Amino acid sequence: MRRIVECVPNFSEGRNPEIIEAIADSIRKTEGCTLLDVDPGKSTNRTVYTFVGSPEAVVEGALNSARCARRLIDMRNQHGEHPRIGAMDVCPFVPVSGVTMEECVELAKQFGKRAAEELGIPIYLYEEAQPLEYRKHLPQIREGDYEALPTRITKSEWKPDFGPAKFIPEWGATCTGARFFLIAYNVNILGTSQQAHRIALDMREAGRGEGEPGLLKECKAIGWQVDEYGMAQISINLTNYKVTPPHVAFEEARRLAAVLRVGVAGSELVGLIPLEAMLFAADYYIEKENLMLAGDDQKIRLVAERLGLNSVSKFEPKKRIIEYMLEDSNSEPLASLSVRDFINSVAARTSAPGGGSVSALLAGLGTALGTMVSQLTYGVRKFENVDSEMRRIIPPLHNAVQKLIPMIDADTNAFNDYMEAIRLPKDTPEQQKIRAEAMQNGLMKAINVPLTTMRIGDAIWEQMLDCARFGNIASKSDVEVGARALEVGIWGAWRNVLINMPGITDETFKKKVLAESETIVKRAAEKCKETLAILDGRGK
Repeated sequence: MRRIVECVPNFSEGRNPEIIEAIADSIRKTEGCTLLDVDPGKSTNRTVYTFVGSPEAVVEGALNSARCARRLIDMRNQHGEHPRIGAMDVCPFVPVSGVTMEECVELAKQFGKRAAEELGIPIYLYEEAQPLEYRKHLPQIREGDYEALPTRITKSEWKPDFGPAKFIPEWGATCTGARFFLIAYNVNILGTSQQAHRIALDMREAGRGEGEPGLLKECKAIGWQVDEYGMAQISINLTNYKVTPPHVAFEEARRLAAVLRVGVAGSELVGLIPLEAMLFAADYYIEKENLMLAGDDQKIRLVAERLGLNSVSKFEPKKRIIEYMLEDSNSEPLASLSVRDFINSVAARTSAPGGGSVSALLAGLGTALGTMVSQLTYGVRKFENVDSEMRRIIPPLHNAVQKLIPMIDADTNAFNDYMEAIRLPKDTPEQQKIRAEAMQNGLMKAINVPLTTMRIGDAIWEQMLDCARFGNIASKSDVEVGARALEVGIWGAWRNVLINMPGITDETFKKKVLAESETIVKRAAEKCKETLAILDGRGK
């Protein structure tokens, strides 16, 4: 899973197009950051920027935007309807995929410390990054707004977490922290706005007030009429989709609507959604309806149909799912090559790509053949007696293929990291120490990548065996080639583990990895032999 963080800085400027564009450009030009949205508001005099990237990249993007705002925004001239205390008012970091909330808390702290030191500005931590309850939420920190800050910031209980405890008139102060991804989601109701609001009151966590809590945690909702759609809507903010994902909100809305004898006409997403939230919904409907779907594209289509995401406007995954918006062939240059170009790149007079990348490819091709034969068996009338077996083995085989593809590039990248470490300066004892540590880290990465290839391949031998037992025997040779390719891929990855091992100084790491890798490669030989024997026993 790619490591993706969203950053949503809010700046106290929504009227000057030159300043708005300059801040946007500072984010666009940050390597590794993708600017997804710029939303200015004239009445609020505030602009919300949304960008994503790796954890390291988003911190740099936030810093670049703060540097720009420090030059261009003067809070002494700023007035608007939205509460605010600073030029860069808030800067939250949001985990999207492959990143924990704890990691985003650390990113907020990194940003706060660096911004305070470089720009000389006060920084407050909020939400998950702030341990003190009395100053955890934005309304608490913002009380009295920018105008109250000169007095408040000098009080001991309101001393900033980073930076000077004094009023900076042209800047004010900035709040940075970590929060969960917010999904804005609407359910369409073929009824009145009053009926939509009744359902919203029952759904939302706050419910109807004290003593009447709602049904769904981390859910805020209201009902209203949308004249251009000719329908009412339940407008929902899901503040933690891992607690209440969209499909749970949709099903609850549909249940409550049925009680009122009101029709539900699909739903719509407002803004972006993480892939994980869509796959949560897919898993729910697959289990509920006893379906068998392997590919993410099929799963996304299923969710779009079940939630009625095309009811108002066409749902385009490439424009709504964050990970899909970030897809870039440059992130996997080798895996994106044609077969001809990949072979030629291996044949070229360079040391990478080499055996590790080829091993990952071989393991992926072997697993893909098992997947192919299983899918050619599933759903065919004369093989209906083994449908249950195919439904069980296709998903893990498909998932293993998807995991092995990125390992083609990962192996070459690991080798490149080690080579970069070798080139580090070594003139002073301190430089020598830094270089030695970098080389050790590079070697460990060069070992862990092929070890990961081995682990992925090792995990699907039982599925390959079942493919041999139950798959269409007309595809016997395909399973044979698949088993051999998987074994060789694992063996090749093992050789790449071994060749990097002599330089490792951590004996505990060395002993542990050697024991695990030798077990996996031995098991691969045994399972491959067993797979071929099963096929031989089935005849032609």
